[in-house]
Amino acid sequence: MMPLIFANIGEENIIKKIGGSAEVKRHLENLGFVVGGSVKIISEISGNVIVNVKDARIAVSREMAQKIMV
Repeated sequence: MMPLIFANIGEENIIKKIGGSAEVKRHLENLGFVVGGSVKIISEISGNVIVNVKDARIAVSREMAQKIMV
């Protein structure tokens, strides 16, 4: 298990755990990041990542990406 920011670009990953406070977890779940769901990094710009989750592209800060374990 590793934080999303260490995943390879273009590689499909399964979300295993979401860390952080209850508020952060709820925010990420509302964006589509749920345990068991798949996520793929499209690109990385200065630590921030653009991911594909549930057929949508979402920009996630480095701080948030560190809370998503794949």
